[in-house]
Amino acid sequence: MSSYATIGQSLRVGIVGSGFVARLRAEIFSQDARLEVKAIAGTLEKVQAIAQEFNIANVHQYWSELVVRDDIDLVVICNVNRDHAAVVGQALRSGKHVIVEYPLSFSLAEAQQLIELANKQKLMLHVEHIELLGGVHQLVKENIAKVGVPFYARYSTKSPQRPVPDKWTYKPDLFGFPLTAAVSRLNRIIVLFGKVKAVSCQLSYGGDRLPHHFTSCVCNAQLQFENGVLADVSYSKGENFWIPERVMEVQGSLGGIVFNGDKGKLISENVELELDAGSTRGLFKKDTENVMSHLFEGTPLYNNNENVLHSLTVANAAEKSAASNQTVFI
Repeated sequence: MSSYATIGQSLRVGIVGSGFVARLRAEIFSQDARLEVKAIAGTLEKVQAIAQEFNIANVHQYWSELVVRDDIDLVVICNVNRDHAAVVGQALRSGKHVIVEYPLSFSLAEAQQLIELANKQKLMLHVEHIELLGGVHQLVKENIAKVGVPFYARYSTKSPQRPVPDKWTYKPDLFGFPLTAAVSRLNRIIVLFGKVKAVSCQLSYGGDRLPHHFTSCVCNAQLQFENGVLADVSYSKGENFWIPERVMEVQGSLGGIVFNGDKGKLISENVELELDAGSTRGLFKKDTENVMSHLFEGTPLYNNNENVLHSLTVANAAEKSAASNQTVFI
């Protein structure tokens, strides 16, 4: 049984969102006999299609109607980034456990208030960070001791998109500051190396509909960790990029690990070992299984809210640095 609340035979779920992740969550929930999806809220045409596919009885246009339903124990939030904090807050105040896609909120102060509220209400607040479940992160964690004392790290993604769709993920007010919206880039490094003491960041948007819609974005941050590690984190996407990239790199006193996509190498003085991270498919299912195990059996969540808060601290510092063109000390 849960360490938060007593749950009966069936856990009743409500989904807020109408995109790819909402449909994927509905599909995963439909495969677990312990769960029953009672309602879904979002863009009507889209949620009606999801509801029909997975036999969800209740459809809402407004999330505010879903989160107060008496027949829901768990609210799963996968709508636009800007609204995450508002939905989480109302769901917690309505006595629901919560799964939310990152980011928990745009601001650290708001995130702290939500985590405190969850603790006070004795409810689960789980922020999804599936990058921690992926093969690249798992293999880096497994082999990092072999690089000796870590000295330098890098995580960089570039996602060409042509033409850019008219979606919220290209609208700064809905998407947020890039390294807040993509806070997983920071979180995966922070989980490996601990606390950051200083951040320097540069941000550039492209497009003729700014500031409301961009067609390209590049956001580069340099992190100084308390343990001496220096790290570069880069998030880029849109029409001004032509070659995709997903690189994870750790260099240390005894060796280095470099991943390009899902293929990597561990290199030291006497060893060169191939590393294969496999597919990134199935990570949302792993996330869901971990949460259900936590709620039903009390097993620990794979992600902790201390790292969630520190990652948002760093993201907020990066945003301040990009605006001021100065290094921000945490």
